[in-house]
Amino acid sequence: MLFPDGHVKKEALVQDSLTIVLATRNAGKTAEMRALLENHPICLKNLDDFGPIAPVTEDGATFDENAYKKAAFTAKVLGYPALADDSGLVVEALNGAPGVHSARYAGDHATDEDRVAKLLLAMQGQTNRNASFECVLSLAVPAGPALTYEGRCEGVITEAPAGNSGFGYDPVFYYTPLKKTFAQLTREEKGRVSHRGLALNQFIDEFDKIIGWLRRHMPDPPKINCMREQP
Repeated sequence: MLFPDGHVKKEALVQDSLTIVLATRNAGKTAEMRALLENHPICLKNLDDFGPIAPVTEDGATFDENAYKKAAFTAKVLGYPALADDSGLVVEALNGAPGVHSARYAGDHATDEDRVAKLLLAMQGQTNRNASFECVLSLAVPAGPALTYEGRCEGVITEAPAGNSGFGYDPVFYYTPLKKTFAQLTREEKGRVSHRGLALNQFIDEFDKIIGWLRRHMPDPPKINCMREQP
């Protein structure tokens, strides 16, 4: 329901929302994407909202391959449209590493701090500190077809971490136009310029087309109760 000032009544938005499963258990990533989509009729769940699901082996050579693999698997298992994000840090001086291995750069059970520490150690003495964050979003349906959106943000690797926001490599990724690391940006600032924000904005820009595409490939999508926390 639209009011004269253009606002959408929250109850109406939730009632009419489309359920999409975000194929991750990463709380930081989920919060970031929910914030970017909060004014759109999407009920965004993640894997923690469901029972045990076998993990997907992310053995693709590209972000595109891994994103599709996660989205397609999740959609087939749960029966909902699934949105998967595969993203990572690409560092010139490290020949593109950590790249698709960004989340596992310091081992399967490493923390964000462990990954940052390993990266800074590898960058010691490097004068070329150019890097980019890259992201591919894949929206898949149980039958297999998928839509793909990409985003890229360029920056440099700092000598030491700075900032307390964000997650992953954000404290050491310096975004020159704003003169801050990603971890020093507000969520709104990061959403406007980040690799994930750019990819998701493409998704948002084509939202009406996406709804039509989903209706063609999923004429009777399952329903799920979407409860949103009140501010």
